[in-house]
Amino acid sequence: METGTIRVAEVTRTSLHVVDGLATVQDAIEEMHRHSVSSLVIERRDDDDEYGVVTVHDIAAKVVAVNRSAERTSVYEIMTKPALTVSAEMNVKYAIRLLSRLGLTRALVTDGNALLGLVTLRDLVVSYAGGEIGEE
Repeated sequence: METGTIRVAEVTRTSLHVVDGLATVQDAIEEMHRHSVSSLVIERRDDDDEYGVVTVHDIAAKVVAVNRSAERTSVYEIMTKPALTVSAEMNVKYAIRLLSRLGLTRALVTDGNALLGLVTLRDLVVSYAGGEIGEE
């Protein structure tokens, strides 16, 4: 491992807010407001399923902008699934490249099959810049 390498695990937010895919968008909005977050993880239905993510952007674009009812729309109808996952051991600079290439702002962080948390492009870039600034 090169000196100064920052791993995704070091900037992962481990406090996840999870909702069921059958929850309404209104429930999701209330959960986001309650926890001051802009995304929620959608729980897997079983071991063969994948996690999903719903964001404020999803709600804005797929519900509000097209005049759908938040009370009658289920999260599973607007979520992104499968959610992008990155390894906790991945070098932050490669996670930044991956998210940038895909036009995404967040990814779930895993260690094997275990879900560890969520990482945002903002947190990745800030941590990378901090590492670069600190190097001589």
